[in-house]
This record gives sequence, structure tokens and C-alpha cells, in this order.
Amino acid sequence: MLDLPLHSQICYLLAFPYTASTPAQPTQPIQGLKDAPYFQPVDIEVQSLAPETMMLEGIHISIQRQVYDKRLQIIQCHYRLADVWSNVAMQTRLHLEEGLQSHLLPAASQADELFEAYTILLIQGVGHSPDQFVKANGKDLARFLRPQRDLFGPHEIEEILFSRVRYSENDLTLVDWDGAVIISPAGDYQSDIELLKIGSYQLLRYRILDKAIETNLQMIGRNFQAGRRPSLFPTRSRRMLRQLLEQRLLMLLDFERIDQNLLLIGDWYTAKLYNVIHDEFYLGDWKSTIKDKLDSLESLIQIMQDNFTVSWSSFIDLLQVAGWLLLLIGYIILFFIDVQAYLP
Repeated sequence: MLDLPLHSQICYLLAFPYTASTPAQPTQPIQGLKDAPYFQPVDIEVQSLAPETMMLEGIHISIQRQVYDKRLQIIQCHYRLADVWSNVAMQTRLHLEEGLQSHLLPAASQADELFEAYTILLIQGVGHSPDQFVKANGKDLARFLRPQRDLFGPHEIEEILFSRVRYSENDLTLVDWDGAVIISPAGDYQSDIELLKIGSYQLLRYRILDKAIETNLQMIGRNFQAGRRPSLFPTRSRRMLRQLLEQRLLMLLDFERIDQNLLLIGDWYTAKLYNVIHDEFYLGDWKSTIKDKLDSLESLIQIMQDNFTVSWSSFIDLLQVAGWLLLLIGYIILFFIDVQAYLP
């Protein structure tokens, strides 16, 4: 085993829905991407709030808040933890993460678990080949990325440490679902952190959209299960149908925006790292799932529209039948009146 360098720290990211008023700071583009990519992330407005500091478990933590598109807030927390491989450090880290969630997340996000958390180990060089360092510390790195009591086998370790991207011979970034490791001799972490924040932003946007679609599907399901027949003047049905149509339009626009505003990367390293993040965060699967649910929602709304149209047509047909019956009754009455007139 090769010792972990002293110049290492932990970056903990928290992303959650943002509901406050407009931040005081002006918007700015994503900053810090390596080699100034040909294309900046389009349509992502970032607003930075004032930096903060706090103490938890006797550890000093620096905090930077940013608001993305006035929709999500992403908090970037930095702190140092000695001997991160040890069990004591692992427990301390987990307690810190719980404390940060408790102090920084809104109560609503904690209640419905609608937030994303991500841990990044930042290492300022390893004094030798990063691949050699990863090979010698594979078990500890895997346990850092996916904290658990049971030990990982060789196959699991290889799977966890599989997704690697390097900018130079002495740089290396490992990306996993729950965490990442960034090794950089120059301490140039922020460019990779920005992309991990973008991945968390996109993932949480998909989750929020998925929840909104589920809410609409459940509302339609309750309406069908109730077995209510539309009234002769179905004002409530029209109102609900209009509301569903408006919400589906907004969802479609949101879905397209999430997808398009991240077709962004121009330089080779940033594009490659983003593709790895895209795969590790299962963003393609989320996109496919949400598209299927949007199609299902469209089908159900169409059924409701057809049902509403059929109900209204049935009402018109009923009026016509009633009119013909009244006319027939009128003719019968006139017939008897004429008959009585001719009788002696």
C-alpha cells in the first residue's frame, strides 16, 4: 500500500430544489473548464452566493453556494480529514455528511429525499504514477467511493475503479455513482468538480421531472378508479384536462431543455469526462424512462380527451332524441284534437 499524500481534502456536493428569491449576485457562465472549451454550457445560468464557514465534529468546513437556472442550489463543501482510509475517519466522514445534510438541506428536501449528494476525494499528486497509486490502494479507494462494512472482492473493486479519465500522465480522475477521486499534482480540481456538479444538476432535474410526471399519472389514475361519469356540464373535467395539457407542455419544454443545455463540451478532455459522468450517473436511462412516461401521459390525456368528446357527443345525441320525442308527442296530441273535432 502507498500512503495517501498529506495534500488531500474532501469535497462534498449537495444539490436540491431552490425556492428562494433571486440571489443578490449576477449570473455568470460555468467557469474553470480546462483549456477553454469551444462551447460553453448553454442556457445554464449560475449565480454565486456569499461563501460561508462552519464547524462540525471539530472540523472546519468551507461552503460555497451556487444557484443553477434559479431552479437548483448546489452547495460545494471542502474540508480536510486525516488518514481517510481508517475506520475512524470513515465514520467521521459519514457523520459529517449527515450533519451537512441536516444543517444545509431544506426540510422539504429532507422529507421527500429530493436531493443529490456526492463525495469527491481530492489528492494533490501522489509522487509517482497515479495508476500505480490506484492499484496499490484499490481496496481503500473502492471503500471510500462506496462506504460499507463488507469488503469488496477483486471483481467489485475493478468495477468501481473502472471509469477513469486522465488529462496528462500525472493526472487521473475516477468516477463512480456515489463518489469520485481526482488526482492532480497542480491541485487543479475545480474543472472536474464543475462537470460533476453539472451531472448532479442534470440528474436531479430528471428526478424532479419524473416526480411531476408520476403525480400527474396518479391523478389520472385516481380519476379513472373513482368511476365517475362526466356530468352534463363537465366543467371540472374540462378544468382538469386543461391543467394536464398545460403541465405536460411545461414538462416537455423542461425535458428538452435538460437535454439540450448540456450538449455542450468542445475540448476533448471535458467531453470525455462528461461522457463518463453521463454513463456513471445513468443519465441516459433517466432520459429514456422519462420519455416513456411522457408518452404514457400523452396517451392517457388523449383517452381523457376522447372520453370527454364522446360524452359531449352523447349529450348532443340525447338532446336530439328528446327533441324528436317531444315532436312526436306533439303530433299525437294534434291528431287526437283533429279526431275530436270531426266526431258528432
